[in-house]
Amino acid sequence: MNDSKISVRYSRALFQLAVEKKMLDKVNTDMIFISEICRIKEVKEVLDSPIIVPSKKKSILAAVLKDNVEKMTLSLIELLVKNGREGHLPAVARVFVDETRKYNGVTETSLITAIPVNDKVRKQMTDLISSAFKTKVELKETVDKDIIGGFILKVNDNFIDASVRNKLRKIKKELSYNPSIKE
Repeated sequence: MNDSKISVRYSRALFQLAVEKKMLDKVNTDMIFISEICRIKEVKEVLDSPIIVPSKKKSILAAVLKDNVEKMTLSLIELLVKNGREGHLPAVARVFVDETRKYNGVTETSLITAIPVNDKVRKQMTDLISSAFKTKVELKETVDKDIIGGFILKVNDNFIDASVRNKLRKIKKELSYNPSIKE
């Protein structure tokens, strides 16, 4: 079974249980926390190590997460370890958070600009996206000085690159391709 199917199956099972028990927000918060924890080098090593026995992995993860996550979330982690699928924990968390966003009608949107945007522009962008896509917007902002100016916006599968860097790249391409010039 491939990685994505494994992650989807475990996350959907947890998602359905969380909805059924009316604990979706709490478990979603847990999964966001777990996503952050799984980025730590030492935690990655524990999850991916074939040398560490499952019982030890289970106790390490329980010690790290016990007071910070719901019992339901901890049970999923124990099940992953028991089935030898603990390496899929970051993907399970990511899929769960995505499912929760969809369920709540929220679209994650990425805005990349050369300088930080002010509150007025941020509100205009979220309002525009919200009305165009008929969804709530979770705006994730990134500053990248390399784009020089303008912005890059990603909403679902839609991508708008209105950066100065992109415009310069297009001009360079047009200038470098001139069939009438022969060498």
